[in-house]
Amino acid sequence: MKRSQIQSAIRWAKELLEKTGFALPMFAHWSLEEWKENRVKADTIIKTMRGWDVTTFGHDDFAKMGAVLFTIRNGLLDGSAGCPYAEKLIMMKEGQVLPNHYHAQKTEDIINRGGGVLLIKVYNSLPDGSVDKTGDVRILMDGIESSVPAGTEVEVTRGNSMTIYPGLYHLFTPKPGSGDLIVGEVSSINDDHTDNYFEDTRPRFVPVEEDVPVEVPLCNEYETMLK
Repeated sequence: MKRSQIQSAIRWAKELLEKTGFALPMFAHWSLEEWKENRVKADTIIKTMRGWDVTTFGHDDFAKMGAVLFTIRNGLLDGSAGCPYAEKLIMMKEGQVLPNHYHAQKTEDIINRGGGVLLIKVYNSLPDGSVDKTGDVRILMDGIESSVPAGTEVEVTRGNSMTIYPGLYHLFTPKPGSGDLIVGEVSSINDDHTDNYFEDTRPRFVPVEEDVPVEVPLCNEYETMLK
């Protein structure tokens, strides 16, 4: 993915959040130079990978697969830094898909924070980690439990949420015709290096082609950019 695409996507996400009145913490607006100046005091932010994340999950067209994410708070699984929970935002343009995956450890509430309607396609996972295409799926919508057939696209309207428990395959996309989307995620500690299991093998973070100067580092770039 080109750096120019990444930075354009972050600017778009900021504008979308501003329209809804969702304010980000101060480090969301730091330039690369400000990150370097605050390197020591931002140690917890850096260790727990809070901040901007733009990814295509290895797809060649960001308009079809990918998202802009911002992690607001997080911790480390060993308890050495941060807090014992996480919160992030996922901004998606209409037409984008976040690919089918599950988590082995993390439990998360996925909340429609604004914009369009969120569709979450759900499947159970089998003991070998593959997708169960036939078994009915238990879902929790703001604490209300029900069962749906495998592959159901559950609608989550603004202000409402679904709990994603370990082993539940889920695929996100804005409902066609409903507009761009802000998804909130409140969860147990988030570890994007070890706890994402995709139906198709995909990279969580993608290589960056440097075609313009860096305005802001991504959360997986701190160690290389803030020396």
